[in-house]
Amino acid sequence: MTDTQRLSQWLRECRHNVFLGGAGLSTASGIPDFRSAHGLYMEKKRGVSYEEMLSHDYYQRHTAAFYDFLRNVMLYPDAKPNRAHYALAKLEREGLLEAVVTQNIDGLHQMAGSKNVIELHGNEDRYLCQKCGHVYNMRYVMECEGIPCCSCGGQLKPDVVLYGEMLNQEDLRRAIAYAERAELMLVAGTSLVVYPVAGLVRYLQEGARLVIVNRDPTPYDGAADLVIRGDLVEALAEAAELDG
Repeated sequence: MTDTQRLSQWLRECRHNVFLGGAGLSTASGIPDFRSAHGLYMEKKRGVSYEEMLSHDYYQRHTAAFYDFLRNVMLYPDAKPNRAHYALAKLEREGLLEAVVTQNIDGLHQMAGSKNVIELHGNEDRYLCQKCGHVYNMRYVMECEGIPCCSCGGQLKPDVVLYGEMLNQEDLRRAIAYAERAELMLVAGTSLVVYPVAGLVRYLQEGARLVIVNRDPTPYDGAADLVIRGDLVEALAEAAELDG
């Protein structure tokens, strides 16, 4: 039995399964992982780290530069789900996955058909007017020049968690609740070093299975019941018995 076949079997044996994913899940959709996305752009911005440029403070003090970085580096309006996203949506439809908890802001899980998605870091397709609360989408922001504003004149802010901001506490509580009841947690495409999201693994109860599918080692590999290296898209597609 291969590792992916074992994962498939475990998913079908356990009643409460939850998925926790990160940037590695979307690289096959043409979205570079968080750090490698910034190479050439950051060469032009020496002395300013990407953490600073994606901080709440930078958004407030250098709003035009913030949106320049967003448009040139962070936004991928033409990205489409890959087989990993479709595999997870299939597992949910079959009752084999209760929730998708993601660090990604690209919305590809929902595009693939997943319904119960907890976006801990927000969604890059939502921009809120700071004056009237009206919601705009990514296309609107991409087509604007400079700082995007609402028809009422208010400034827009992306509905994502910037450095220096807290996670949405209700979303975090929901994710913890799923982790606590999980009989199996499937982790893929994340280094498990960013907290508090990485700490969700610690909420697994005794006897729950932890499966990690990731290109590189993570701090939790030693605690996992199964670690799968290699192509996570193919691993998830095979585990979900996704055709094509």
